[in-house]
Amino acid sequence: MRRLLPDPDGGPLDDAALADAYALPPGRSVRVDFVVSLDGAVTVDGRSAGLGSPGDQRVFRVLRALADAVLVGHGTAAAEGYRPVAADSAVGRLRAALGRPASAPVVVVSRRASLAPGDRLALAPTVLVTCAAADPDRRAALADAGVDVLVCGDGDVDLPLALDRLADRNLRQLVCEGGPALLTSALAAGVVDELDLTIAPALVGGGSRLVTDALPGVVRPRLLQVLEEDGVLFTRYALPDRPERATRTAQAT
Repeated sequence: MRRLLPDPDGGPLDDAALADAYALPPGRSVRVDFVVSLDGAVTVDGRSAGLGSPGDQRVFRVLRALADAVLVGHGTAAAEGYRPVAADSAVGRLRAALGRPASAPVVVVSRRASLAPGDRLALAPTVLVTCAAADPDRRAALADAGVDVLVCGDGDVDLPLALDRLADRNLRQLVCEGGPALLTSALAAGVVDELDLTIAPALVGGGSRLVTDALPGVVRPRLLQVLEEDGVLFTRYALPDRPERATRTAQAT
């Protein structure tokens, strides 16, 4: 993998250099990690693996290693077979090598508290973010199983409130891995700080797209970085400041 922007040097990036390339300053942040095709598809046959590459897996591991927690919608967690970020996994070993706690919680967002007792994520240290409209018996059963259940909002999940509650648990830097519905909600709420897009050289077609619905206004991210490997581009974009994000940043300092 090599850097194209800024300051292209042509040299390969090892894991330590890749971690430096994606490092964030201290403070609260939500960065979104997606792999997309040239025509904007985010899945092939319902999963993102069909668009992935060895380089994309490296970036995926590095972003998880740098984060305090992984943020994901329940639909994506179920479709992609999410498991806890364990200390003996490749991500866990990389986290330890970078001086981070070896394990990290997965934060599942589900308006209906769809995570069920017995699911592979239904145990500590998983965090479930849901709302008051979710079945209270299911919420109680998940809490009994060791899940940290956060009720944020009444009829739907209040993402800014959820981020405040997560920060109270020292989960301040999050990597959001989708799905598109959660990304759309996060963009609409103004809580996304960075968009990390892997652009796969493929045309897929179909209806699975990065953003699922209209946003309140056009969002114009600013390009920060481009890496390349085997024709795959790895980009970093900063999201424009919004009042909500500026307030969160001020509160965190």
